[in-house]
Amino acid sequence: MNAPSLFLDRDGVINQLRPNDYVTSPDQLIVLPGVPEALAICRKYFQHIFIVTNQQGIGKHLMTEDDLSAIHQHMTSLIGPIDRIYHCPNLVSDHSFRRKPNIGMAIQAKHDFPDLQLSQCLMVGDTYTDMLFGRRAKMKTVLIADDNSLACTYPHLVDFHFRTLIDFANLYVAPLLGGH
Repeated sequence: MNAPSLFLDRDGVINQLRPNDYVTSPDQLIVLPGVPEALAICRKYFQHIFIVTNQQGIGKHLMTEDDLSAIHQHMTSLIGPIDRIYHCPNLVSDHSFRRKPNIGMAIQAKHDFPDLQLSQCLMVGDTYTDMLFGRRAKMKTVLIADDNSLACTYPHLVDFHFRTLIDFANLYVAPLLGGH
């Protein structure tokens, strides 16, 4: 059996959401408290860590692929290495197979990392779309949210709920490490 891998949404899990806006440059990316520490814990347990993020700001011509690359380089300089960052630049109206909640980014990860067993993975996100993506890809799902309204509204989509990524790392991942 292969070790589990971790899929993370970006906005709202790794960095602060910009309500009704997009992170379009590195200086706009604000890493949430505890994220570097959480990922340091996660790296000890998970075989791979991926970020899967819808980035329709590219499709809306608010930024370019190069802008997104610069944002992600800055982000990893703050949070540490990530095995691969997958993104979908398409608009919602494009109905792209790559755009969450569709599972194209998970399929691409499976193609890029043939040892990956999606059923052994966790998807960590902050939205209904993230939870549905995880469920459709046969992963366990982890909701990151201040309240549990999404988990109560869609209990069939949410396996675990934590307020922050560091809570997930301390309360879920760290105990798994203690047992090894």
